Amino acid sequence: MKTRYGASPWIHQFPDSRVPDYPRFRGERTCDVVIVGGGLTGCAIAYACAMAGISTVVVEGDRIGRGSSGRSPGLLLPEPGPSFRDLAAMHGVRVTRRIFDGWRHGALDAAALLRRTGIKCDLQPVDLVTVASRDGEKALRREAGARADAGIDARLVTTRQAGSLVRMDVPIGLRESDTFVLDPYRATVGLASAATKRRVKIFEKTPVTQVRTGRHDVEIVTAGGVVRAQTVIVATGSATPVFKPLMRHFKRRSSYTVLTQPVPAPVRKALFGAAVAVLADRRHLHWTKDFRLVVTGADQDEVSPRLRDGVLIQRTGQLMYELLTMYPAISGLVPEYGWDVSYGETADGVMYIGPHRNFPRHLFAIGGRRDGVTGSFLAARILVRALRESPEKGDDVFAFTR
Repeated sequence: MKTRYGASPWIHQFPDSRVPDYPRFRGERTCDVVIVGGGLTGCAIAYACAMAGISTVVVEGDRIGRGSSGRSPGLLLPEPGPSFRDLAAMHGVRVTRRIFDGWRHGALDAAALLRRTGIKCDLQPVDLVTVASRDGEKALRREAGARADAGIDARLVTTRQAGSLVRMDVPIGLRESDTFVLDPYRATVGLASAATKRRVKIFEKTPVTQVRTGRHDVEIVTAGGVVRAQTVIVATGSATPVFKPLMRHFKRRSSYTVLTQPVPAPVRKALFGAAVAVLADRRHLHWTKDFRLVVTGADQDEVSPRLRDGVLIQRTGQLMYELLTMYPAISGLVPEYGWDVSYGETADGVMYIGPHRNFPRHLFAIGGRRDGVTGSFLAARILVRALRESPEKGDDVFAFTR
């Protein structure tokens, strides 16, 4: 079997006949909100706006869901990525607890929304089990203790329990519920369709060239025309050149993911079960519904385009080697896909959601890490509350001012 490098399986395996085809924007249009970015975040926000009765337009520079959303590993996680202790050292326990609480509620809200709308994206609940190496046992115990002191739901499991769950020789583990696996491209396409049924207008292949802010509205300028709105929501993953002053807030990084060929049933007996996702040494592992392994991690600073292909091959091999050291039973298993995704990492690893004082009539949902897609749904809830001018306690911890 030849490995497909650079292709996301979620996008590649999606039937061509079902790929949505939205028009380019031309002319002029007026609405309440225009969303720049048609990934999972933009589509989740658009759907939430439609449900709130807010007239909405989405403009996407390429194709819906074909950017970082369709290239994510497919996890809805109950935590933002950075450890509780690291965030507490930066922001204090109170703020960090609100971040973790918001993220967990975001995962649960996302799963409920996808089920309620009937979007078929292979959504399955799992338990997230974080395991420690021998050298990392003390750190994980401290992390568990910090979460317990703050009232965050996470259970420390014994050596025997952890080994039984993940089928590895590990000293301890941290077990969390409210975790889900899904096909992120199908989720994005499904939300886009649900939004258009509620009168959201979506335009593809419509890059934004300029944003002009006036006293009473904001104008989104594209090659084909102008959209005027009361508010623009920027959901582009990271700051783009249109928002150049914000680029200093982000560090360009790349994450790598591998999807294996189907794992034979006899081999699966030596691996962790389908009801579990594993986080080991900053590598996430989980199953697809057809028993392929997804392994993601090996993050590094973004490389130049000329080096990208070679680095992708190297990182794919590295992830497969690391998987083999964890589970020798997979010897001979071949990676079917190996791909990367670029993202804008914030100073603390948490997404920015909300306004920025230097950009009136703007709201943002950008940055963070690519561990999962929970932030897309959390941003939708927070930003609709901001549009209604009815924020909840704790929304401000995701803003640029935290």
